Amino acid sequence: MKGSGRYEGYNIHSLRRDLIAGLIVGIVAIPLGMAFAIASGVKPQYGIYTTIVAGILISLLGGSKFQIGGPTGAFIPILLAVVLQYGYDKLLLAGMMAGVILVLMGLFRLGALIKFIPRPVTIGFTSGIAVIIFSGQIANFLGLTGLERHEHFWPNMRELATHLSSVNGYSVLTALISLAILLLLPKRFPKLPASLIALLVSGVVASVFFGGKVATIGSTYGDIPSTLPTFALPHISLDLIVELIRPALLIALLGGFESLLSAVVADGMSGSRHNSNRELIGQGIANFVTPLFGGIPATGAIARTATNIRSGAASPLSGVIHGLVVLLTLVLFAPFASDIPLSAMAPILMVVAWNMSERKEFMLVLGTRTGDSIVLVVTFLLTVFTDLTTAVEAGLAIAVLLFVKRISANLVVAKEEHGSPELLVFSVEGPLFFGTASRLGAMIMAEAPHRPKALLLRMENVPYIDSSGEYVISTILRTYKQSGVLVLVSGIRPQPEAYLAKTGLDRILGKDRFFAHKEEAVRYALKALDRGEEAERREEVPV
Repeated sequence: MKGSGRYEGYNIHSLRRDLIAGLIVGIVAIPLGMAFAIASGVKPQYGIYTTIVAGILISLLGGSKFQIGGPTGAFIPILLAVVLQYGYDKLLLAGMMAGVILVLMGLFRLGALIKFIPRPVTIGFTSGIAVIIFSGQIANFLGLTGLERHEHFWPNMRELATHLSSVNGYSVLTALISLAILLLLPKRFPKLPASLIALLVSGVVASVFFGGKVATIGSTYGDIPSTLPTFALPHISLDLIVELIRPALLIALLGGFESLLSAVVADGMSGSRHNSNRELIGQGIANFVTPLFGGIPATGAIARTATNIRSGAASPLSGVIHGLVVLLTLVLFAPFASDIPLSAMAPILMVVAWNMSERKEFMLVLGTRTGDSIVLVVTFLLTVFTDLTTAVEAGLAIAVLLFVKRISANLVVAKEEHGSPELLVFSVEGPLFFGTASRLGAMIMAEAPHRPKALLLRMENVPYIDSSGEYVISTILRTYKQSGVLVLVSGIRPQPEAYLAKTGLDRILGKDRFFAHKEEAVRYALKALDRGEEAERREEVPV
């Protein structure tokens, strides 16, 4: 069972390391699984089911040696929106569809493409998600009652303002105890599971001193069952698939991005190397299977993966053990989890939001006052005030437009003098694509009325050409050749040469009109002009 070196050299010492790491990460994952589920608008046990099923499958089938999978904060706005708009049952189907999409992405080797999402877009939507998570926990922190959950930020803020009069002082005290432990314990005892201890201590205090005065998981969502739910296939139809394809795509893309980002972090911490396409396939299978047991979408969890590595994990078996630890905890201690106060869980998510906000990176990019700043702000604001789908689409669109503008500005077309007024030489530098080709055409065609007898197009510094660039080049060369001008090309690089060969332009111009170096082309042109060969080149170009 070597599996690409994932278990190479495995021994009893490695097993002991995996047992310790799996136990630690499992303890860390329990409160996070419940908290993320509640914030996503579903019952807390669904987060536990996700941690167990997806956690085990992602470790077994994924492409990262130390990846820990499960519910994450990044999914909260998407899952909450799906639950509010479509309901929990349709969320399960959307999760399964996302799983299929992830598997296809891995099979078609699209793992590397996700890495091309611009950094300002990822910072923008990550910071926006952090704001949504943080603001979504204010009500539980304050113990507010009677609130209605909404899909968007402003309606939720209005609900908070409307119900501020229902602040529960006991809930606030419970939340402050939990928050204090979360902030202070990692500084003194960094190896202890601060989230779990915060829940236990604040829960005990609330139970002993504020009994019946603070909302708990049990009083709000009912008791947590001590077993996994039975296997159940959600209702599937073509109409439902069409209806849910957009949220499923977003879940898949965000899940793929988060899992690969977590895998990269794991590589940096451990010195290992992940297989991005295998990781997508593993994530896809996990997300397809997990909803069959009532679980919500999952992805690689950066903080838990880092904890796994720091705890000494030796192989993917630590992730399997982490899932089994959560399962054992569910079987033995589920009744006690029902007594956890919601206000004790709120600070956990608030701290998660603060840690994922990337505030330093946000201010750094914002301070550049460039196009990246615009992409960042637009993505951030749209994430907070509309939805993540709109934000990512808009952010990517603006990033692409700004990129095209920057690349277009780098195109340099220079006219060169060679002592002969009959020879026109243009040097082109930069990619010729839809954003730059028209500029080249305008500059060269502007010289057509001067009626040179020979035209040399230097393309040594043109690395790339697309159909728009080919069209402009074709128009230039055909126009000059039809006017009896001797047309030559020098220094053409492999990609442009192959593209012109595919369109047949090299044959129309004449393959003997292409030269490796400028000097060869200039000598040929001057000799041809001296011999009067330009007259022999007055032939009609085939259509």
